[in-house]
Amino acid sequence: MTDQPITLEFLARQQQRLLDEMGSMRDEMGTMRDDMQVLTAMVMRLDGTVGLVLTELRTMHSQHQRLANRVRRLEERHDNPT
Repeated sequence: MTDQPITLEFLARQQQRLLDEMGSMRDEMGTMRDDMQVLTAMVMRLDGTVGLVLTELRTMHSQHQRLANRVRRLEERHDNPT
């Protein structure tokens, strides 16, 4: 610090500077809050999409298993005609 006396004007300037900084921080927090809401919505949408893809993959796997079982039965009939 300097050797200058601390006056009410000095304190008022310092307080105003702090209030201005707090105001800008509040604005930044509002922007960050908006960004977080957007990012959260994006993640939720991706999560839903991944869930749907997983359901579709399970369905395709079941179809493949049924087809493989049918082919296996047909091959067994072909190899062992009665």
